[in-house]
Amino acid sequence: MRVHNVGYLIKEGGKNVVRNRMMSFACIGVLVACMLLIGGAAMLSLNVNAMVNFVEDQNELIVYMDENITQSEIIAMNATLSGFENIESFIFISRHDFLEQIIEEAGEHADLYIGLRGEENPLLDKYIVSVSDIAYMSDTVSRLRMVRGVYRINYADEVANILVAVRQAVTFSGVVVVGILIVVSIVIITNNIKLTIFARRKEISIMKYVGATDAFIRLPFLVEGVIIGLASAVLAFLILGFGYTYLLSWIGERFSAIVGPVFYRAVDFWFIAPYVFGAFAGLGVFIGMIGSGSFVKKYLKV
Repeated sequence: MRVHNVGYLIKEGGKNVVRNRMMSFACIGVLVACMLLIGGAAMLSLNVNAMVNFVEDQNELIVYMDENITQSEIIAMNATLSGFENIESFIFISRHDFLEQIIEEAGEHADLYIGLRGEENPLLDKYIVSVSDIAYMSDTVSRLRMVRGVYRINYADEVANILVAVRQAVTFSGVVVVGILIVVSIVIITNNIKLTIFARRKEISIMKYVGATDAFIRLPFLVEGVIIGLASAVLAFLILGFGYTYLLSWIGERFSAIVGPVFYRAVDFWFIAPYVFGAFAGLGVFIGMIGSGSFVKKYLKV
């Protein structure tokens, strides 16, 4: 096929969108709606994961040491904690520093604790430990309990288990929902394209009878499908982006006291915008080309 013919056919594909604007608008409308559902489900999944990760980051272990622990054992404990793969950071607080914190926070009741300074201090040295992955917290606690000098470990095991379960459920359900919506989108859009091509079957037959090649007939439909897919991607991207941004702003203004700092870990849409648009454009072009190319084939056999 000559180059000037290809240019002509591409122009014809664009004109077809205008000529059949009612069906084109119908295809674009359905595809935009499907993309918005897919994008909304994906954004919800990303936000829930981000907020769970934020709460997860706040989870800490408090490791209390034996009452008679020596300085050499503390140094050994520091080295042990540094070697744990799942420990992100740790802070050592001596029992004397711990008591001073209590006295400072007690305010006018500080006199009740001042007499406990020195050898009368009943508190224990402790470590505040932050873990890298909350899913392995129980394993980390079990290993720490075997370390010499460890007296007791406090941690919110139920909270850790709940957060792990929530993260796994959201990840799984997000993948399933997005997958189902993609399949539904393909079915709906290909049916719309099938109707469009069926309405133009006589046009295809006439072109075939006058000697047009299959490629010559098919290319305008492929171009039409690509244009519809890209137009749908642009519209869905803009609606999702500005709608999502407005929703976050609206929630932040009215419910900031309720949602607290967790809300501010919400995903910034414009930070991931190139990936969202790329996914929408790829999905739109794929559905448009597959739908147009596959169904027009049926009417090429005359």
